[in-house]
Amino acid sequence: MTNMIALVTGANKGIGFETARQLAARGMTVLVGARDAERGRAAERRLRDGGAQARFLSLDVTDEESVATAAKLVDEEYGKLDVLVNNAGIVLSDGERALPSETTLATLRRVFETNVFGVVAVTNALLPLLLRAPAARIVNVSSEVGSIGTITDPESFIWRLTSVPYPTSKAALNMVTAMYAKELRDTPVKVNAANPGYCATDFNGHTGFRSPEQGAEVSVHLATLPADGPSGQLWGHLADSGGGYGVLPW
Repeated sequence: MTNMIALVTGANKGIGFETARQLAARGMTVLVGARDAERGRAAERRLRDGGAQARFLSLDVTDEESVATAAKLVDEEYGKLDVLVNNAGIVLSDGERALPSETTLATLRRVFETNVFGVVAVTNALLPLLLRAPAARIVNVSSEVGSIGTITDPESFIWRLTSVPYPTSKAALNMVTAMYAKELRDTPVKVNAANPGYCATDFNGHTGFRSPEQGAEVSVHLATLPADGPSGQLWGHLADSGGGYGVLPW
């Protein structure tokens, strides 16, 4: 995979950082997308110290000017993009019990701005570069909580979850993934959504039962699919099946 270029958004920590590290270990040059320059450069140094070909890329997925500037830099410096991992995301909720009736529109807008609108903005800005690559891969980091089939199953471990902002943003992201996969079905580009599982990160106060390294393996698998690999799927950790991997219901 020499000379392949990968961009991971939100790559300064957690699953994003580990995704960048694992892609670099496969010989890719990794662009560390981060909105915080200090943290982004620190992540770049950590990756380089570990032998990775890494470069910080200033990128705020909620800022159209930032997205356009980042896309221009990738174009000028590399001329193509082989892998895009839309990893950047936030989780917010309202009220003590995070009930739908406690949800504020302000919170909903903030979450969708990053988790949905940001993915569309970044993907559209970089799509011309992805189409220049021999066989690009787009990975949208989603979640099992965005699977309507899973979250409405009383036997599921996430049945009790009632929060609106994060789950609905991931459900929307799943549809975004499916639509891009349809548009690009006659090209070598594959578009999939990743379910890393419940990983111990800042998102959940490090309460997850999976490590960031394990979570990143899902995105890396989808980012390195062979030519006969699938497109338009939600794939990843299957908590209710003993911890294996496979396709989750939308």
